[in-house]
Amino acid sequence: MRAVLTWRDKVEQCVYDLAFKPDGAQLIVAAGSRLLVYDTSDGTLLQPLKGHKDTVYCVAYAKDGKRFASGSADKSVIIWTSKLEGILKYTHNDSIQCVSYNPVTHQLASCSSSDIGLWSPEQKSVSKHKSSSKITCCSWTNDGQYLALGMFNGVVSIRNKNGEEKVKIERPGGSLSPIWSISWNPSREERNDILAVADWGQKLSFYQLSGKQIGKDHSLNFDPCCISYFTKGEYILLGGSDKQVSLFTKDGVRLGAVGEQTSWVWTCKVKPDSNYVVVGCQDGTISFYQLIFSTVHGLYKDRYAYRDSMTDVIVQHLITEQKVRIKCKELVKKIAIYKNRLAIQLPEKILIYELYSEDSLDMRYRVKEKIARKFECNLLVVCADHIILCQERRLQCLSFSGEKEREWQMESLIRYIKVIGGPPGREGLLVGLKNGQILKIFVDNLFAIVLLKQATAVRCLDMSASRNKLAVVDENDMCLVYDIHTKELLFQEPNANSVAWNTQCEDMLCFSGGGYLNIKASTFPVHQQKLQGFVVGYNGSKIFCLHVFSMSAVEVPQSAPMYQYLDRKMFREAYQIACLGVTDTDWRELAMEALEGLEFETAKKAFTRVQDLRYLELINSIEERKKRGETNNDLFLADVFSYQGKFHEAAKLYKKSGHENLALDMYTELRMFEYAKDFLGSEDPKETKMLIAKQADWARNINEPKAAVEMYISAGEHCKAIEISGDHGWVDMLIDIARKLDKAEREPLLMCAHFFKKLDNPGYAAETYLKIGDLKSLVQLHVETQRWDEAFALGEKHPEFKDDIYVPYAQWLAENDRFEEAQKAFHKAGRQGEAVRVLEQLTHNAVVESRFSDAAYYYWMLSMQCLDIAQDPAQKEVMLGKFHHFQHLAELYHGYHAIHRYVEEPFSFHLPETLFNISRFLLHSLTKDTPLGISKVNTLFTLAKQSKALGAYKLARHAYDKLQGLQIPARFQKSIELGSLTIRSKPFHDSEELVPLCYRCSTNNPLLNNLGNVCINCRQPFVFSASSYEVLHLVEFCLEEGITDEEAVSLIDLEAPRLKRENKWQEITSNNAQTLRLDESMDSVGEDDPFTAKLSFEQGGSEFVPVVVSRSVLRSMSRRDVLIKRWPPPLQWQYFRSLLPDASITMCPSCFQMFHSEDYELLLLQHTCCPYCRRRVDDPSP
Repeated sequence: MRAVLTWRDKVEQCVYDLAFKPDGAQLIVAAGSRLLVYDTSDGTLLQPLKGHKDTVYCVAYAKDGKRFASGSADKSVIIWTSKLEGILKYTHNDSIQCVSYNPVTHQLASCSSSDIGLWSPEQKSVSKHKSSSKITCCSWTNDGQYLALGMFNGVVSIRNKNGEEKVKIERPGGSLSPIWSISWNPSREERNDILAVADWGQKLSFYQLSGKQIGKDHSLNFDPCCISYFTKGEYILLGGSDKQVSLFTKDGVRLGAVGEQTSWVWTCKVKPDSNYVVVGCQDGTISFYQLIFSTVHGLYKDRYAYRDSMTDVIVQHLITEQKVRIKCKELVKKIAIYKNRLAIQLPEKILIYELYSEDSLDMRYRVKEKIARKFECNLLVVCADHIILCQERRLQCLSFSGEKEREWQMESLIRYIKVIGGPPGREGLLVGLKNGQILKIFVDNLFAIVLLKQATAVRCLDMSASRNKLAVVDENDMCLVYDIHTKELLFQEPNANSVAWNTQCEDMLCFSGGGYLNIKASTFPVHQQKLQGFVVGYNGSKIFCLHVFSMSAVEVPQSAPMYQYLDRKMFREAYQIACLGVTDTDWRELAMEALEGLEFETAKKAFTRVQDLRYLELINSIEERKKRGETNNDLFLADVFSYQGKFHEAAKLYKKSGHENLALDMYTELRMFEYAKDFLGSEDPKETKMLIAKQADWARNINEPKAAVEMYISAGEHCKAIEISGDHGWVDMLIDIARKLDKAEREPLLMCAHFFKKLDNPGYAAETYLKIGDLKSLVQLHVETQRWDEAFALGEKHPEFKDDIYVPYAQWLAENDRFEEAQKAFHKAGRQGEAVRVLEQLTHNAVVESRFSDAAYYYWMLSMQCLDIAQDPAQKEVMLGKFHHFQHLAELYHGYHAIHRYVEEPFSFHLPETLFNISRFLLHSLTKDTPLGISKVNTLFTLAKQSKALGAYKLARHAYDKLQGLQIPARFQKSIELGSLTIRSKPFHDSEELVPLCYRCSTNNPLLNNLGNVCINCRQPFVFSASSYEVLHLVEFCLEEGITDEEAVSLIDLEAPRLKRENKWQEITSNNAQTLRLDESMDSVGEDDPFTAKLSFEQGGSEFVPVVVSRSVLRSMSRRDVLIKRWPPPLQWQYFRSLLPDASITMCPSCFQMFHSEDYELLLLQHTCCPYCRRRVDDPSP
């Protein structure tokens, strides 16, 4: 640190106080009874201000720069404007000792020997507060909340804005150590407010706002009269009885003297935001100094050490930007750094530090040695085991213990010294002298080696990495580069203030000067870019630059020197430069240039750097080809050009090397078809077609299908054209292609037909199939499109396709619930088994889903199907068995449908008599196994309920008893239990009206018949109505042997006349039944009606004896009395004779079920079809 006097003035009176205007332009000086206003730039006295009648003791400027105040021994305070006009005056009871403006509110504190005054422009009067002792000094905190007062009795009083005391600090010396100056640290970075206190006990102390002391008292050895902080609080100025101003750190460490004076220093102040200091003395001297803080630093490779706050050393790693602070608590005079060593010179000692580890990134230092001696030197250098002191012409080598080992005396002043490395204890030093001599000194050798001598003085030196070249900057700002071995000047460049060789590249150096950074590679021209500061190091692509006090690592792309090498086709050297640091674009350019120059090794490294796999694959393929013996560089270069996009150049080289086909492939792959055609000229048309096909492929890929189709057609690639047209639904295009194609071109025509089908144009598909004669596909098309008429017509002409037509037709019919038609179709296709299986599945589903009416219908259809199949003699027995079984099931499910509805649905659809008859019919039929879905509980429950309702109490009781032995659903439980109880109250017999009559033997049958649905007497099976399930007045008869069905029908149709007899039949009518019986008194019955005579049978026989009629009996029958079930073969026809001709019975011609005519007509009206077989009314077929 140096203090340079800027200007000085002397007045006749003692200078008690000074104050700077906040912008630093003016200085207010309290001298005698006047205020003197100076211009700070040159010390010109601008104006003296008169207003006080006695000595002015204090002056202070407001922070906003609008006004200042002065206090005098005349007990008055005057407020002045910045225009140097007095605007206000007020008084105290004693002389004014100090004044201070609040930095925030601009409130003025004025202190006298006995009180404090607080004034602000908003107040009309000054508020005053008494003081117990004389106040010598005052200072506001940064936030303006508190005012510190220094007392003559050694007390510091801290008060709030209203003057109330908050903290009282009593110094140990008491009244023997008056507080003479205090100041708050103005720094905004400090966490706490820090008060510096100087007393005449010759102590400097620091306190927190709370009154707690920071650290210990610092002994001054003089009486301090003034204390002042720098603007940012980093340093303190202190002046007093030692006739000088001393500079201290903010922690109280003395750094040095600012300027020697001839009398006591009463006041010193720092110009705002600067390093200028003004000093006021007892003899009236006013001195204005500039403080120059020299840079104390050291650099080795990527570690930079520099002084901070005068007492600290910061070591910065220039690559990682890590920093470490070493606090020395004394003035740091010199710094030297080398590898893992750091030397710091303090006023009375030298400290040598070392790194904790060998890690290049380690930033932790520890003290290795202390040399407790005072040294005077210009330069300091540290090595592994020594320190080197430079004292003008002399160099001294000291060990770390402080012993002098060696000394060198030079011919001239030493201007530059640098460690250039070497083994520990044998390092080399590069020394530059003022007389232009450059020497190399080894620390273990007493003799210096003269490298060269030049005419001008040395300013800066550096040696290249291989120690073959030396760069020198002389006093004329010239950079000179020498060959060390030959002493030859290689080149020189002007405007240089510092120079550095690249540590990673022998041929590169940089130098700075004139605001520019200059980079020079080999002997090429210099590349310049703007840069402020001094170059101190050059490592790879990083240039270390010192600008003012800060060191920075500047990343400089090495593009310019790299391109200089590339221009001269020096690829390997260019690669070395690129490795120091260039942009990705530069790497790519290097790679391309090397590739074009066929320098594959360099190109491969460069492409690896930019991770370009395409070019790496190309290089690998070329290298492989070279290994296999290929030597045609034109072909290699053509491949390179094609990769780079220089296609025409590549094509020329391909042609030159005799590989035209490669050029053609390149153009076609790149879709440059026009260029390909030009390249091909009018050669082979086959090649041209191939080109067109490739062009079409490309058009297809870029979503130009229309163009692709046209190209494919012209290239003869019909299949691809058809595929695109079909995918896009272009039917017109497909029609055009299909009609133009020859019928021999089967594959494209089949594709056309496929797309016609897909695009719902079966007519065109049929036309295409006919064109190629593919009848099977045509049949399949008709079937798929359900164009059955065309399919049947084709089937008629070509019977071999019958199966292909009728099977899918039958399946389609079955899917659409057209089972009769489906069965016919299955028959036509000869698939009886499938027909039966479909119906069986449908029947099973209907039963599972409780659709018993449907189940009955399906079983009836199944039975008829089986009857159809039974015509085959091989399957006759099995199928007839199935026929009778299915017929039986159909009757059961038809009846159970009514029972199910009665039980499950809330409303009854049938008369009680019908339900009564059905339940009896079912119980009689269910003698063995119960079919799936038919519930005995439901049947018995219905029978019990209806029997009770109709008066068949005995049967009802029987039904309830039977129910007790079955598993009853919970919902019927109560109803059945109640019915079982209430039926006990009824008479134990059945109503006679309900008893069924056998029309053959006129026997009354029990309501519950153990034999089933046959007469207990004659065993004649009852014939039931398919709607009411009443026993019909029909008797079945058989024909005598030898009478055919046709003959029988013709005999019945003759209708021979019969004699009328009166009262031969007795009619018995009850509520629910009508019975005809031949009167017992009548005789010779057989003579009147031959059929009636045949009804007789042998009483008591257990075997059923059918009624057999002869021709004469048949002739005697009336056609309207006979009903014939005309079963198809192999079944025999069944004949029934009505015994009550007046009561009309109707038989369904399809299912041969019998109904009362009135019931049948009503059911036809309701359902428009037979309720059993669902034959429609308008269906003419039997």
